[in-house]
Amino acid sequence: MNNKLFLKELSKRCEITADEAQALSQSLLDIMQKQWQEGDTISLTGFGVFEIRKKNERISVNPTTKVRMLIPPKLVLTFKPGVMFKEKLNDKKL
Repeated sequence: MNNKLFLKELSKRCEITADEAQALSQSLLDIMQKQWQEGDTISLTGFGVFEIRKKNERISVNPTTKVRMLIPPKLVLTFKPGVMFKEKLNDKKL
């Protein structure tokens, strides 16, 4: 599902216009980004937890040239699905 289809489904389910769905989606993303920039974790009951984690610097080796490189530390966004989300996902026959 791409963004266009997501917004169409959101506007249909919430009975709002496409512009309102776009504004709602953008507001949600803005709030989440602000919280992550502040280092907060976002927990959505029944869905899961979004969390910013710090990856430490490490040394990597290029396999072809055998040159060692220092990879700097960075922040990564992680997602841990909730129990109910996992159950619904596993109940679905793929």
